[in-house]
Amino acid sequence: MAEVGLKKWVITFTVITASLLELIDTTIVNVALPQIQGNLGATLEDVAWVSTGYAVANVIVLPMSGWLGSRFGRKNYFLTSIIVFTIASFLCGNATSLEELVAFRILQGIAGGGLISTAQAILLETWPREDVGIATALFGLGAVVGPTVGPTIGGYILDISTWPWIFYVNIPVGILAAYCTYTYIKVTPKTGQGQPVDWWGIGLLAVAVGSLQTVLEKGETEDWFATGYITVLCVTAVVGLLLFIWREMTTDHPIVNFKIMRHRSFSVGMFTSFILGFGLYGSVFVFPIFCQNLLGFSPLQTGELLFPGGVCTILMMPFVGIFLKKGIPAQFMATIGMFSFFVFCHMLSKSTLASGTNDFFLPLVIRGVGMALLFVPLTTLAIQDLKGAEIGQGSGLNNMMRQLGGSFGIAALTTLIHTREGMHRNNLLMNVDPNNPAYVDRMHAFVSNFMSKGFSILDSQTMAIKAMEGTVVKQSLLLTYSDAYWVAGMVMLCSIPLLYLQKFKKNVEIPADVH
Repeated sequence: MAEVGLKKWVITFTVITASLLELIDTTIVNVALPQIQGNLGATLEDVAWVSTGYAVANVIVLPMSGWLGSRFGRKNYFLTSIIVFTIASFLCGNATSLEELVAFRILQGIAGGGLISTAQAILLETWPREDVGIATALFGLGAVVGPTVGPTIGGYILDISTWPWIFYVNIPVGILAAYCTYTYIKVTPKTGQGQPVDWWGIGLLAVAVGSLQTVLEKGETEDWFATGYITVLCVTAVVGLLLFIWREMTTDHPIVNFKIMRHRSFSVGMFTSFILGFGLYGSVFVFPIFCQNLLGFSPLQTGELLFPGGVCTILMMPFVGIFLKKGIPAQFMATIGMFSFFVFCHMLSKSTLASGTNDFFLPLVIRGVGMALLFVPLTTLAIQDLKGAEIGQGSGLNNMMRQLGGSFGIAALTTLIHTREGMHRNNLLMNVDPNNPAYVDRMHAFVSNFMSKGFSILDSQTMAIKAMEGTVVKQSLLLTYSDAYWVAGMVMLCSIPLLYLQKFKKNVEIPADVH
């Protein structure tokens, strides 16, 4: 039965707060990696496992969260996840070695995987079925805004304190969320008790998804298949995934119910959630690198640039829920959202080395509006045909696909940046020719500038060559980031037809009993 009055809003605040904890932690730590590296005496490759370990553990647990909620009771599982996440945050802040920090981040990722999908299921159960669009919109605040504001919060904390406080700030929020969960969220039946545990399924899921996520996180830095363990993990992921699907389709008590794939809207929704993750996490990944490596912005400045777009998403979310309730097709809103994201990418692809903070305000606001128009309609379209226990399973799979989409997006765009930078550099070097008048004029300008500052002609010529090299590097990077934005935008634009493979359905109703 749906809740009413103040209790409904307390529960809503609780589950959104808990999910925000997990989602912010997916990106907040990235800005602190250089400081952690120096403090713990680790290499850049090793410290990257602080993020990778969390992501791998998180994506393994996500598809199991529906089964775990059924077996132990949704409230019990959600409360345990909050408590473990909070304790793990304290342990991360107290870590004295990289090995300890990675181990505690894995524990944090395991607990975090139980927060997102369980929070969404609790929210859907708390709100009346006719208000499912509004409930999904409220949940979307955390899912979309969390990864966006993470770097902002991280940059601010590092400006005033040290990296352990990136984890310590979770503790009071976690305690409040745990108290509200224990006090206000109602107990749900343990429908899975007494049934045998599919240990083979759990093992195959961990091997398959864990291997795939590790490949996506580490593939580019390890030069993909040039590294033996990446090749082994790729084979393991493919074989493990096939065996996992076969196991879950043939066992009587699967941990992941693939039979829900019979619903066309959900099957298509898995792909659109993947695309959403590609755009959401991919753009959040590329933009800070572009701003910091090329334009010289600080982490805090970059985070502040992302903040207005996050505010637009927050302001738009409730309206999107209202539009859904009034019967406006989710496909139409998602189409506008995907096109808005394409416009955002197109505008950023026109950036120059002289671009400043004011040049990014409008594109990022458009992105914020687009993300609001994407998350809620895409989630609604995916779950519109699911009933009863299918909703918990579907929510877990849907969230997993969004996370994997983000990992694929980051891996693909990182590889693209690496390969295209070399290509653009070679093309530009073809113009570095004494017979090219433009090159000669630029060199003369550099030499004259340095000589006017009192340097000898020989020193000025040497410095001019270095300055020309710097110009080539910056222009190569600029063209490369432009390519990355175009790819991200075209992926969104070309995915619009997928939306119209899903059912047009007004006033989507989700049963109150979603156990």
